[in-house]
Formats: sequence, structure tokens, C-alpha cells
Amino acid sequence: MKDHRVLSGMRPTGQLHLGHYHGVLKNWARLQNEYDSYYFVADWHAFTTHYSDRIDLEKNVSDMVVDWLATGLNPNTATLFVQSKVPEHAELHLLLSMTTPLSWLERVPSFKDQQEKLKSKDLSTYGFLGYPLLQSADILIYKAGLVPVGEDQVAHVEFTREVARRFNYIYGRESDFEEKAELAIGKMGKKQAKLYRDLRKAYQETGDDESLVKAKALLGEQQNITLGDRERLLGFIEGLGKIILTEPEALLTKASKMPGLDGQKMSKSYNNTISLREKPEIVKQKVNKMPTDPARIKLTDAGDPNKCPVWQMHQIYSPDETLGWVKEGCTKAKIGCIECKKPIVDSINSELDPIQQEMTKYEANPNLIQEIIFEGSERARIVAKTSMEEVRDAMGITY
Repeated sequence: MKDHRVLSGMRPTGQLHLGHYHGVLKNWARLQNEYDSYYFVADWHAFTTHYSDRIDLEKNVSDMVVDWLATGLNPNTATLFVQSKVPEHAELHLLLSMTTPLSWLERVPSFKDQQEKLKSKDLSTYGFLGYPLLQSADILIYKAGLVPVGEDQVAHVEFTREVARRFNYIYGRESDFEEKAELAIGKMGKKQAKLYRDLRKAYQETGDDESLVKAKALLGEQQNITLGDRERLLGFIEGLGKIILTEPEALLTKASKMPGLDGQKMSKSYNNTISLREKPEIVKQKVNKMPTDPARIKLTDAGDPNKCPVWQMHQIYSPDETLGWVKEGCTKAKIGCIECKKPIVDSINSELDPIQQEMTKYEANPNLIQEIIFEGSERARIVAKTSMEEVRDAMGITY
């Protein structure tokens, strides 16, 4: 699947926590072995909501990359980079803003949602309104076919598909498009060219989606045609012009089950997190302060695990044997809440110990972190530059 490209990013908000690890990083580490993966620090995005805050971006970026590496991301397998080190993102964002209707941005679900959640901030800025389009540019510039997201982010991927479709419709209409498409078909060889024509006819005459899937796979296998020819022939099948920007698909990831210390989703905004850098004694203090079933006032009071945030933690960290012990001990008042919390403390500390050992290695070599960021950003920029050459060419600004 390495011919499929995955792209995802994360804002540099500081040290990461267990919610990031279970909800995102473990998934990224798995995907890097299956796909051509690009993961970036979205430092420009930090300004869309926190433009007036005094953020130590340099430290936040460095800490985040260290956390990524310590949890299993491999710079030799995945391309790890920083958004602002690839200025082509900003250029594509600008050019896409010329064709994107204002109403599309205003209807993005997170626009009103974030304004409601962040009432204390002045978000009446173009940067905030336009951040979904910058997000689209982040994806489209790498022609990423897949974007790993939770269900709450699917709307952003669909918005990106609409942006790409509109751009392709406006700028993919080459005057000699059909002539170039026919020349490209000729490069495929007689047998493959006939198969392509048959599949194109089947799709255009009957709307047979399977024919479209087969034709895309056929084009993906071709060695005799250029990337531009491949995109041209994709557009030729679908009755469009040349496909300049690839429409991405959402790669749905399971929602993170990691609860915070209060039972809500683990989030810095709720102040309920356990950092990946937390010391063992702090983990113990935090877990021991977690609220439990309010019905258990005294040790002799029976409790209900389903009303206890600690039970949610047990479901992530504890084996069946421990779960049975907790359930019986709680419902029959055989164990106290501190006793119940001890396996959680031990499991979290066991999980964090190897991660923190890796962090120590990387933090002892800050030059290595800089090299990884520089090399990853340079690799990303090569791809981004190629995409921008095609975009400029399509828009007629190559003079």
C-alpha cells in the first residue's frame, strides 16, 4: 500500500498526553508501515486561535517531535516535517482562496462550534475563517489519497474534496486536453489502451462504478506514462479536464477511548491530562485524586463501576482477571478506591517508562532533532514544489 499516501498533522500545543498517544500516535506508527506517510507539525495553525498568546513555538515544536519519535514514529519510514518550513503550503492556500466561495467556509461545522467554545478570544479574523482552507492546502499539496481522522473531522475532508473538485473544474480545461489524452493512451500499449477505452466507455455510458475503480487501478500500474498523463486520463474517464489536485478520502480511525482524570475526554482544555513526560509519583498523585462513584462514601458502601471514571481507565489498561477483581471488589465493597486505582498507576507508569527512556535519548541530542526536522521538511518540500509547478501551470502563472 506504499503507493497510497497518508497525511496528517498536529498543532504544537506543548507536551503531549495519553489522549494523543492512544488516539493518534499509535495509529500513525501503524500507518507508517502500511502507507507513504507524511506527518507534520501544524505551527501556522496555532495562530488561527492563539495569535495573541505568547507561545514558545520553538520549544513546543521540538517537544512534539521528540514525543513523536519516542512513541514510535520513524523518520526513515515516515516524512516528519514542520508546516512553516514548506512555504508552498501558504502559496497554495492563497491560490485556492481565489476560487473558494465564502459561504463554504462559513458552513464548516467547526467554525461556529469553535467560536462558541472559545468565546474569550476574538476569532473574527480571516485566519480563523480561512483555516479549513489552509488545512485543505496542507492535504492537497501532497496529493494525499488518505487522511486519518475521527468522525468529527470527516466534514473537513469533504470540504477539501469540494475545493479540489472546483479547482480542477475551473483550471483543468486544457485547450488541447483530448488530444493530449489520446496521446497518453497511445503510450500504454495496445492491450492496455483497449482495456482503458472499454472501461471508460462502460463508466461513461452506464455509470458503472466498478469500471471506474478498475480504470484507476490500471492507470496506477502504468510505467510508460507520466504523472501528468495519469491525471489527465483520470479526468478523461470522469468527463472532466485534467485532475490537478487529488480528492482525498477520509481514513476513519476509531475514536480514542482514553478518558481524562474526570471521566471526560482527555484534553488540556479540561485540565484532566496525564502527560507522556509525567513522573511516576505525579501519575500516582493524579490517579489517586480521580473522582469515583459518589455512592461509595465509606469503605463498606457498595459501588457501581459504570459510574466511576477509574473503571473507564481499567477498561483500557487492565486484563480480564483484573477487571473481574475490580467489578467484584467494588460492587461488594471488598476493596477500597485507592486499592482499586493501584493497577492503573502501575500500568500507566509501565507504559510511560520506555517512552520516557527514548525521550531522554533524543533530548540529549538536540542537533539530531533539528536534523530530522530539516531533512523531513526538505523531503516534503520537493513534493510540494512539484505540485505547485502543476498548479501554476494550470493557472497560467509560469511566466
